[in-house]
Amino acid sequence: MNGVKSKEEKRFQLFWKILFILISIIALIPIIRVISMSLSSKNAILSGKVFLYPVEFTLDAYKKAIKSGSFTSSFLYSVVLMVISTVISMVMTVLAAYPLSKKKLKGAGVIMTLFVLTMYLDPGIIPKYLNVKDFNMIDTVWALIVPEALSAYNMIIMCQAFRGIDSSLYEAAKIDGCNETQTLIKIALPLVFPTIATLALFYAVGRWNRLSDVLYYVNSSNLYTVQMVLKQMIESVKISQQEGLTSQLVADNIKSASIVISMAPMVIVYPFIQKYFTSGIMLGAVKG
Repeated sequence: MNGVKSKEEKRFQLFWKILFILISIIALIPIIRVISMSLSSKNAILSGKVFLYPVEFTLDAYKKAIKSGSFTSSFLYSVVLMVISTVISMVMTVLAAYPLSKKKLKGAGVIMTLFVLTMYLDPGIIPKYLNVKDFNMIDTVWALIVPEALSAYNMIIMCQAFRGIDSSLYEAAKIDGCNETQTLIKIALPLVFPTIATLALFYAVGRWNRLSDVLYYVNSSNLYTVQMVLKQMIESVKISQQEGLTSQLVADNIKSASIVISMAPMVIVYPFIQKYFTSGIMLGAVKG
């Protein structure tokens, strides 16, 4: 009987392994096609020859992007903005989650309810814009940091991670003379590091991909993120084509190269964070 179960388990695992491999391959096809489009010539794209591999290999789309001074400066600016924004978001998330994880905190339920309500009640872009304007943040870098600095969803995950720490560790730290700040830094944060790494990745990806706040709050070109500059590049190529101007590139070239360049920072960072991803989410999961 045990042998039969063992065979069934092996078949079950083999089935799911094959299924997940197929799903992974299917998910990679659009990415591979985008990369192929970015490396193919104008004629190959217009004739529909490009699918999973480059045709008439060329780096013109990447050269156009890299040689653009506005692109280079916006790319570096976006990296710095992403790092600063992520640090501020994580500090706010930790400082909100740690006290709310304490069972003896008075009013914790009311405060948590207010956080949760923000996940369901979205006031809309006009009230948000007026709020940012009242704080004199229009056309400043703070408009790209402050409005999205704290995610209630991420804060709840962080709060649950702190609650998962054995209370005896807090008591031992208190006996050793640690105050709340020392307990947070020396005891709590090292124990929830996987969750911190995972949420930092969430914040970083969110900031890197966000374009709407630049459209709404920023007028100065020197504050444009790389996503905004790439959007303008794509639109300029489309306009050139509509006007009949000759070019070695088409919109698909620029669009595909833009996607590849936009993915690069996250692709570089993700392998270093991936090992914490599963444990970080599970550590911060709601325990029944």
